[in-house]
Amino acid sequence: MPYFGWVVVLNPRMTLESPVASLPKVKPADQKRLVALGVRTVRDLLLQLPFGWEEFGDPKPVAELADGSLATVVGTIRQISPKISRYKRLKLTQATLADAADDVLNLVWFNQPWVANQLHTGDRVAVAGTVKAGRYGRLEMRNPHHERLDGGGGSGPKFIGGLMPKYHLVKGLTSKKVAGWVDAALPLADRLEDELPEDVRERHRLLPLAEAVRLGHKPETQGEWSEARRRMGFAELFELQAAFALMRASLGAEPAVPIPYRQEVIDAFKAGLGFELTTAQRRSTWEAFKDMDRPTPMNRLLNGDVGSGKTAVAAACAAMAHAAGLQSVVMAPTEILARQHLHKFRAYLEESFPGLTVELLVSGQSAAERRRVRAAAASGHCALVVGTHALIEEEVEFADLGLAVVDEQHRFGTRQRELLRGKGRGRPHFLAMTATPIPRTLALAQFGEMSLSVIDELPPGRTAVETEVVPPDERSRAYDLVRTQVRLGRQAFVICPLIEESEKVIARSATAEFERLRRDVFPDLRLDLIHGRLKDKDGVMKRFVDGEIQVLVATAVVEVGVDVPNASVMMVEGADRFGLAQLHQFRGRVGRGAAVSYCLLLADDPSEASLERLNLVTRIRDGFKLAEEDMRIRGMGELLGARQHGMSDEAMHALKQPSLIDEIRAEVERVREADPGFDQHPLLKAAVIRRLELTSIS
Repeated sequence: MPYFGWVVVLNPRMTLESPVASLPKVKPADQKRLVALGVRTVRDLLLQLPFGWEEFGDPKPVAELADGSLATVVGTIRQISPKISRYKRLKLTQATLADAADDVLNLVWFNQPWVANQLHTGDRVAVAGTVKAGRYGRLEMRNPHHERLDGGGGSGPKFIGGLMPKYHLVKGLTSKKVAGWVDAALPLADRLEDELPEDVRERHRLLPLAEAVRLGHKPETQGEWSEARRRMGFAELFELQAAFALMRASLGAEPAVPIPYRQEVIDAFKAGLGFELTTAQRRSTWEAFKDMDRPTPMNRLLNGDVGSGKTAVAAACAAMAHAAGLQSVVMAPTEILARQHLHKFRAYLEESFPGLTVELLVSGQSAAERRRVRAAAASGHCALVVGTHALIEEEVEFADLGLAVVDEQHRFGTRQRELLRGKGRGRPHFLAMTATPIPRTLALAQFGEMSLSVIDELPPGRTAVETEVVPPDERSRAYDLVRTQVRLGRQAFVICPLIEESEKVIARSATAEFERLRRDVFPDLRLDLIHGRLKDKDGVMKRFVDGEIQVLVATAVVEVGVDVPNASVMMVEGADRFGLAQLHQFRGRVGRGAAVSYCLLLADDPSEASLERLNLVTRIRDGFKLAEEDMRIRGMGELLGARQHGMSDEAMHALKQPSLIDEIRAEVERVREADPGFDQHPLLKAAVIRRLELTSIS
């Protein structure tokens, strides 16, 4: 096992809480980069394990290398020089390395011209990387790790080769750099205190924390690293479930006005719908009704695929609240989505329940209209108010709020949700909705303080969207389909993975692609652009909904929400850069009308593995199954969105075991039976409080 860092004398004043700047060779710019990764202290650095390893092994002669293998080679630089490639004018360094048998290996470093200043002809060096078959039958390595060795023939590499860690990085950091800082911090691992109760650790045969940290960063084998990350993932999920248990207990201690179940209300609701509720909708509605009939507030997450009918479930709950003399509120992340909800709730409720009025409150209204709606809510003259963040402004009050609904719950912070809940005199029942299909284990891990309802079937009659992976050389065929559909009076989305061009990531950006499409491909069509930094997103979407825009170029901002029945083509550039569940979300933006719709996936990386993953979207229509495939295939460290929820790779990896989260919840309850507030487990309680504080400010 090579030694990755520097020989240092540990500063005796350094503690686990010392800033990372106190470690050797951490420059101010490095500190900022580490903070961007969530690493502020020495403790943070030690607890963030590598997400993977590259096993290069001991040095081999060139004659024993195989195409596609990982390898370490020691030899002498025969020739080295900086170059500029003919294609795309890339800066690179090219070199040849001869081993002891005088067999030669070609080396090339892309966008690393400085390597030509670090290594020189005659230097004895070690390189580690992936072996590729190059031109003229000679093997090569691209962007290999490298280390200059002393002139003697006996010494091998200290910093590269063998088992090398892969850490999460930002621009300017390398895994080699991070490993060096970890080396300097590792002597402090013994001071880490174990928050897991000893009996829990023994029952599940888990490593002590200090040992898990040491083996996680410096294993001799992949097996040692796997045991270390199993322990870290279990502990994180245990902390989360312990925090959720305390949150559920505190919610249960707050009273809510029970909303009694009335059969005549649901009968009238179903009669006015004009369609049959699916089995999953009926099940979810009944689960919510049972919660609302209790004196403790409902706290439920409604997880359903795009178009599965979550709004109808929420409307049924609002009808039941109205029958009990209570008001409801529905908060959506955008104005256009709020207006869409307004039309649906009015259609579902106002004709079936005379006297039940639905109002809208958004910042885009006139001051007089907002005053009128606020007065109606405060006096109890409207049963339901639909709106955006405008609902949580200080002057908004309700006469008797009984139900609060949040759509796309992940788009709102905990504080915003709490402000909405605080708009009533007591604690309202709470229903959160999300159209992002989340596997059950992941939902319990991320939203474990909430009860879970899943709508896992689509209403009958939804037209299946024809999904196809389009090879790069058939792009013109995709454009022809867009043109044909627009000619038929339809509309199209073009999704791009970035807002602006980036030298580091070769992907079509929305701004550049919009200009190119408007100028070169569709000069005769009406195009517009929408992305997260655009101020007038609602205005652009409204023009698209109204049919004024024929082709909308966008980033992932259109992933959820808005219903455009006339849109029949979803074309996704750089499709390999999105998660499968996210691609399924994009696909759900079309196929909402009667016409046949199409989803075209264009990959920047046309490799076999990339295309195989994308082809899953063409075969699987179920968003929940696709989300599970994403968890299985992409690698937990790369699962799109998971890190945004504050969960580490270790916790995400642990969730590959479907029964584990239930075992952990049972362990937490076992501890709580004897120690409800975790007072007898001070280290666990401190860890839980830290998690609750992070949640409260998110």
